[in-house]
Amino acid sequence: MTNRKPLDGIKVFDATQGVAGPHATMLLAQHGANVIKVEPLDGDWGRGLGKMYGDLCAHAVTFNRGKRSIALDLKTEDGRKVAQKLASDADIVVESFRPGVMSRFGLDYDQVKAMRDDVIYLSVTGFGQQGPNRDLPVTDSVIQAFSGLMSINRDGEGTPQRIGMIAIDVMTGLYAYQAISSALIARMRYGEGAYIDCSLMQSAAAFQSAKVMEYFMEDGAPQVLYVPVGTMKTADSYINITAMRDRHYVSLCQVLGLEPLIDDPRFDTRDKRIENEGVLMPMIRAEFLKKTTAEWCEILTEEGVMNAAISTYDDYLNDEHVKAVNGVAWVEHEGLGRLPMVNIPGLPAIDGADEMTECAHIGQHTSAILGEAGFSADDIASLLTSNVAGEYKA
Repeated sequence: MTNRKPLDGIKVFDATQGVAGPHATMLLAQHGANVIKVEPLDGDWGRGLGKMYGDLCAHAVTFNRGKRSIALDLKTEDGRKVAQKLASDADIVVESFRPGVMSRFGLDYDQVKAMRDDVIYLSVTGFGQQGPNRDLPVTDSVIQAFSGLMSINRDGEGTPQRIGMIAIDVMTGLYAYQAISSALIARMRYGEGAYIDCSLMQSAAAFQSAKVMEYFMEDGAPQVLYVPVGTMKTADSYINITAMRDRHYVSLCQVLGLEPLIDDPRFDTRDKRIENEGVLMPMIRAEFLKKTTAEWCEILTEEGVMNAAISTYDDYLNDEHVKAVNGVAWVEHEGLGRLPMVNIPGLPAIDGADEMTECAHIGQHTSAILGEAGFSADDIASLLTSNVAGEYKA
C-alpha cells in the first residue's frame, strides 16, 4: 500500500471561478497536484452560490477543497506580473474567463506557452472560443435550456424543467479533468503540451450524445426505452419502478394482482407495452395507491422487481447501505463544523480532516505562495499594502 499520489509534483495555476473549472482543479488537487487558486480580492463568485458562511458555502467547499488561495487584482500591472510569474512555473493552467480576457492579462495560451513550451492549458467557457455565441453570458440553466436537456425533463403538464442542481457545470468539470489527465499522459510520452477548449455547451451535448442521436434517428419522436417504468404515487409518498424485461413485467403484474395483464395481447411483448403505454400505465398506477412506499419496496424487492423509494438527501445520508460502503465521510471543517463529504470514485476514502478536505479562505495562502515564487518579504508587504494582493485575516 502506497501513500503516493499520481499528480504529486504537478503545479496548477487555477484561474477558474464558479463550479466547472473549480471541479476539475479540485480533482487534480485530490490526486496530488499543487493547485494554486488565483482569485480576485473579493473572491471567486462561486463562494456565494447559496447560503454563505463567511466566505464559504457548500459549493465552494465541495469544489475547492485541497487547494491553496492567493488573492490578486489582475486589473493592476503588478497583479498581472505576479500572475504571469506563477503561470510560467505551472505545468497546467486552467481558466474560466470569457474569450479574450486572459489575453488582456498577458495570460492566454500563446503568451503562457512562450514562457513554458510544454504547458497544458484548458479554457472553460459557456459556448467555446469560436462562433456567434462565444461572448454570451452563460449560467448552468442557460445551457440546460440551449442543449436540449430541459426538453426531455418535463413536468406533468409538459412544461420543460431545469434539473435542480448545477448539473452542466459539474459534468463539464469531469470532462475537463479527463481531458487534462489525458494531456498529461501525452506530455509524458511525447513531451508536448496542449490547448484544450472545454465549453459547457459541448459538455452538455456530449453527456446527451445518445439522446441526440436517438432524436435524429427517430425523426424527433424517440420511443421510450421500455414500459412500465417511472415514478409511482403510493399511499404515502412515491416509488420508482423499472420492469425492463419480460420477466420483470410478469413479476410486477403478479405483485400488483394484475395477472390477467401478463398474457393480455395488448401487453404481452415489449413492443406492445411501449405501443400501448397510455392504456397500461394508468392501470398500474392505480394499484400503487393501495399500499405505502415501504410496503411496496419490500414486496417488489422480494419478487425481483427493480425499485427504489424516492429519497431525500437525509434518507441517503442515513441509509444503511451508504454507511456500509463508506459512501459519505463526516468531516470537521474549520469554521463550519461537521460536514458530509461524498467519497469520490477512484480516490481513497476520506479518513478524517486534513488539507484535502479544507477549502481555503480568500487569499489564505497569499504570502506563502508569493514567497515560494521568489518574492521577498518587502515585495510581499508592498503588494499587500498597495492592494495588488490580498490576504485572509482570521
